[in-house]
Amino acid sequence: MDPLALPGSPLLPQAADPRPAIVVDTQVVMDWLIFNDPRVQALAAALASGALRWLVAPAMRDEIRHVLGRGVAARYAPDLAFIEANFDAHAQAVEATEPSPRLVCRDPDDQKFIDLALARGARWLVSRDKALLTLAKRARPRGLLILKPELWTPE
Repeated sequence: MDPLALPGSPLLPQAADPRPAIVVDTQVVMDWLIFNDPRVQALAAALASGALRWLVAPAMRDEIRHVLGRGVAARYAPDLAFIEANFDAHAQAVEATEPSPRLVCRDPDDQKFIDLALARGARWLVSRDKALLTLAKRARPRGLLILKPELWTPE
């Protein structure tokens, strides 16, 4: 039997989940799970407590795996098992979404974050990426707040 077809599978739609949805970009996840950056602690606490639905598409998880194997992150010798365990424990896996036809990110690598946030009705997209942050004004009328992690509050 396919485990993805079982009730409660993270890839199945979550019926009437009252928790607000959030999308978190790769750098912010690294700030939380690798660098222990104090600017992300309020957000990290909310994610770890389950107060938010942290939405993650497969490409996002693939991206963090790729980033962890190179550059600055690799020099920190991240605990990959710890990072995977946090994804498994706190993220809600969702299918990839179609690109947003009217809100296009300058950086094609970051488009997946804005697409997922808009398609899944996320309340927040938390990022330090300038290409995403510049979309904040245009995203707000759609109910999406794009902001840096140190500016995130539950409401």
